[in-house]
Amino acid sequence: MRRLLIEEPVTRAGPLARRLALFAIVVTGLALILVRDPRADTDAALAALVAGFGVALAAAAAALFAFARVWREGARGLGAAVAGLMLSLVVLGYPAFLALRGLRLPAVPDITTDIDNPPAFSRSRAAFAARGGRYPPDPGPALRDRQRGAYPQIAPLTLDIGADEAFELARKAALNRHWQIVEAIRPGGRTGNGRIEAVARGLILNLPDDVTVRIRPRADGARIDVRSASRLGGRDFGSNADRIRAYLDDVANLALAVK
Repeated sequence: MRRLLIEEPVTRAGPLARRLALFAIVVTGLALILVRDPRADTDAALAALVAGFGVALAAAAAALFAFARVWREGARGLGAAVAGLMLSLVVLGYPAFLALRGLRLPAVPDITTDIDNPPAFSRSRAAFAARGGRYPPDPGPALRDRQRGAYPQIAPLTLDIGADEAFELARKAALNRHWQIVEAIRPGGRTGNGRIEAVARGLILNLPDDVTVRIRPRADGARIDVRSASRLGGRDFGSNADRIRAYLDDVANLALAVK
């Protein structure tokens, strides 16, 4: 008497999810290398990075489909589906974090400690060259109102030291944060204010943003204002505010250390 061999169903979506996730890791890894290279075409590298995220989303979708088949039909392929989902989540973790921040924060790509009188970016030839011929436009009253509501803690730093000493501390803090200093003008001259013009890069994508620091002498010390503007897109996901807070904390700590 012959025995009937009953083959267990196997879901193809599980192995597909794993292959797609591995491919997404390769694509996003190479794209990340290109994005972080200042010599590469930024637009093309970002497009490749977005494509990698898209492949990772497809891998996650295939894994979820495989889970459904395993649950309903008892199909094999659960291990491959789990691997595909885990690997896709590794790729999607950072964009998911940005998406959550984007939902919570307003679209303000230009943040300053002085909303009423923001520090102006330099119009010198060296500054234009460092910014790729770009001059950050003023966001206008509407966006400044958004900043006021979203970042009430972004405020100038007042130090009870001379403006020259404050300038040196501000410059040292910028160097410590590995900013590319384009101009550094001491307090004095026609306006009396000092200025530091710099280019800062993000930690993950290494994309350039423009920063200007104003050091204003006061009767009782010096006031430091900062303005940080994103070059790409109309939303910074809070990066400019984070940069200003961290920078002014560094300056304040340096001022405490010299006392």
